[in-house]
Amino acid sequence: MSTSYRPRFEHLHGALRDAVHPGEQFTLGYSAEQSRFVRFNQAKVRQAGDVSQASASLRLVRDGRQAEQQFTLGDDPQLDRQRLHDALAQLRQTLPLLPADPYLKLDERAWHSHSVQEEPLPDFDEVLALVEQQAGDLDLVGIYAAGPLCRGFASSYGAFGWHQANSFNFDWSLFHANGQAVKANYAGQTWSAEAFATRLRLAREQLQHLGRPAITLEPGSYRAYLAPAAMDEIAGMLGWGGFSAQALATGNSPLQRLYNGDARLSPLVSVAEQVSGSLSPAFSDEGSPRQDLTLIGEGRALERLTSARSAAEFALLANGADSYEAPCALSLAPGSLATADILEHLGTGLYISNLWYLNYSDLPAARMTGLTRFATFWVQDGQIQGPVSTMRFDDSLYNLLGDRLEALTCERELILSTSTYGQRQTGSSHLPGALVRGLTLTL
Repeated sequence: MSTSYRPRFEHLHGALRDAVHPGEQFTLGYSAEQSRFVRFNQAKVRQAGDVSQASASLRLVRDGRQAEQQFTLGDDPQLDRQRLHDALAQLRQTLPLLPADPYLKLDERAWHSHSVQEEPLPDFDEVLALVEQQAGDLDLVGIYAAGPLCRGFASSYGAFGWHQANSFNFDWSLFHANGQAVKANYAGQTWSAEAFATRLRLAREQLQHLGRPAITLEPGSYRAYLAPAAMDEIAGMLGWGGFSAQALATGNSPLQRLYNGDARLSPLVSVAEQVSGSLSPAFSDEGSPRQDLTLIGEGRALERLTSARSAAEFALLANGADSYEAPCALSLAPGSLATADILEHLGTGLYISNLWYLNYSDLPAARMTGLTRFATFWVQDGQIQGPVSTMRFDDSLYNLLGDRLEALTCERELILSTSTYGQRQTGSSHLPGALVRGLTLTL
């Protein structure tokens, strides 16, 4: 059924081209999904359902003014055309009431982009059988979501982009009888029963450690290993303006010192916006082709994410970033530490599976604060001793990924966005784990 989405979008695009008046310019965005959702509790299916939906975003431009409206689409092409014409009529009424936009900058290139990633989706019966076989005796709570995602873009200048990709995302927790939990995730575009079983087996092993007496630590600096899921929380914080051209130009980026050349990260750190091959489309919501960018190379700031609006406001070159200028496919280069050797190299310190409730405690210093949660363990002489009571950390990125960074793992984890607010998202991160010689716990 997903193969019918592109003809629907093309039909809508054709109707819009026929309806615009001389002097009007437009951009048309399109978003669709066909998803299966399953909610598990105690490793049993408690709720299952399918979602098939599509929507469009129409922007009308004339005489330096712009206005935008979103509307839902259905299965009736005639009704969809009527919704398009209604949106167009409302935007024509709105435009004369608006001032000219001084930073309006449309991409006038007639670019074309086409990507269809149709890797076979997991067989649903196989997923259920694996959950029953591998976790039938556990209190597993989670959500499984899978199906094709589609994104489209067209403009009056002749640009046309289409992106369609299959993906799955299984996000779950295993609960111990004492109320503590291990959080885990398996996501991607190519399903492997073996890889899923490995993730589940690791979570089961960590669950057993949660049964040991909790260990309370005093505030201080501790040697620590941050698993990819914990690194994803840190990477997500950097998306809040860290690489944004607008934030950097106005002095509001947490990586201001890095981009100004006043600070460096470890030479082990290389960060890219790796759009090619990712779940994200190769074009932005503003209507420009996306490209792979090297944001940080061996600890030094390089490129930044520049939207068309920031390019116009600060006299920069746009590079396909969305309006919010956050990474859509963040990739941290791997290191040389084997996952099997993590505990040995950690020696004595913290094994942190997840971080929680992060925020900036000092944004100019890239200092973050948050909580350890979901299977944080105390390790002594390479052996897990027991779970650590939830504690707050407060430390700077320039420490964690700077002079305190000892190693990154050679294996990385692909983490897809679990957000389903309004629709499933296409954002992702590809991250290794990190071994640091000091993480500051405050209480």
